[in-house]
Amino acid sequence: MEVFWEVLKSILLGVVQGITEWLPISSTGHMLLLDEFIQLQGSKSFVDTFMVLTQLGSIFAVIVLYFSKLNPFYLRSRAGNAGTSDYRLGGIGMRRETMSMWGKVLIASIPAGIIGLLFDDRITEWFYNAVTIAITLIFYGILFLVIENRRRKPKIRTLAQMDYRTVIWIGVFQMLALIPGTSRSGATIVGAVLLGCSRYIAAEFSFFLAVPAMLGASGYKLLKAGFAFSTTEWIVLLVGMVVAFLVSVVAIKFLMGYIKKHDFKVFGYYRIVLGVIVLAYFGVQAWLA
Repeated sequence: MEVFWEVLKSILLGVVQGITEWLPISSTGHMLLLDEFIQLQGSKSFVDTFMVLTQLGSIFAVIVLYFSKLNPFYLRSRAGNAGTSDYRLGGIGMRRETMSMWGKVLIASIPAGIIGLLFDDRITEWFYNAVTIAITLIFYGILFLVIENRRRKPKIRTLAQMDYRTVIWIGVFQMLALIPGTSRSGATIVGAVLLGCSRYIAAEFSFFLAVPAMLGASGYKLLKAGFAFSTTEWIVLLVGMVVAFLVSVVAIKFLMGYIKKHDFKVFGYYRIVLGVIVLAYFGVQAWLA
């Protein structure tokens, strides 16, 4: 029975992770609230590993959904002639475009990568608290509303149109997401839109940018946590990872379909409301203590 409840918890946590990782509403803020009511049994190392593996599940969703765009060696078929690769239209030109995209992703990953490696423990110590998360939720929620109200016609409508100056600045915005509650996707999307990208391209590049960022961070944290877990714990870990993957697939498809016809205001309002709830809840907790 205990195993059943732990698996049920992992399913719920995997669902929340899969949804909030890709929508610009902060997975950390939601996980913090959820942790007050649903806590996995086990050591801190086990809980940390669970969070890392659910993030990996989310990343695998991006790799699967965008495999043809992420893989420069993927052979695209000539229209009307299935099974043959078109090196004129879908071959060499597309490979160069994919390699260029990866170059931009890697450059944009540098700021967060350096700061994360140098100050990971300090960032956790200083900023992983309810007040910081609530403030960043509210601040970026307001920023979403301001951007949408003052939005201009986007200049960048394809990844190929992104220059390296734009890419570096998007990387700086991703660096801000090291502060919990910011939302990695939220920070990079806000940055890209401010720099003149369309909502669709901003979201798509944010997904691609997540691959090295989250794979690197997850690998680093897994090495720190280790892998010495019981059979029951491995079941819980794998269930959470698979659920996060499946839900992420749905969340990514939903977001990309949603922003074709709508703006980001709804996410701004949601963040503000959630931030107020976090402040109120933990404020009452502190007052009662």
